[in-house]
Amino acid sequence: MSKLRAVPPSPEEPAAPDHATCRAVGQILDRVGDKWSVMAVGTLSKGPMRFNEMMRTIGGVSHRMLTLTLRGLERDGLVKRTVFPTVPPKVEYELTALGSSLIEPLKTLAIWAQEHRPAVEAARAKFDGEEPRKRAG
Repeated sequence: MSKLRAVPPSPEEPAAPDHATCRAVGQILDRVGDKWSVMAVGTLSKGPMRFNEMMRTIGGVSHRMLTLTLRGLERDGLVKRTVFPTVPPKVEYELTALGSSLIEPLKTLAIWAQEHRPAVEAARAKFDGEEPRKRAG
């Protein structure tokens, strides 16, 4: 009886990611793909901003949600928070080099979404128009 031995992947064929890698990538995608994170990164791509200026620029985000979003982006190294020693304290947020590296991929994704929006909307309309029994199959 011959034993199977694992063949290492060729350089052209990367190894399949393990569960831990997939999970880590998923967590990062959850952060950078979140609606408010995308809006915050897009807003900060114009330069450093104070919190209230960001709230006005983004629109529709609650104080709490923007706070949580900025904390998460800061934790992940995408945003830098600077507190200036004034009375009252002035706080500014800006993208780090890592955060700035996210701008181009987000632009590419936005372009894709704009180009494919009609097809996605048509697919949704078709799906929503089907009877539930047909989909349950």
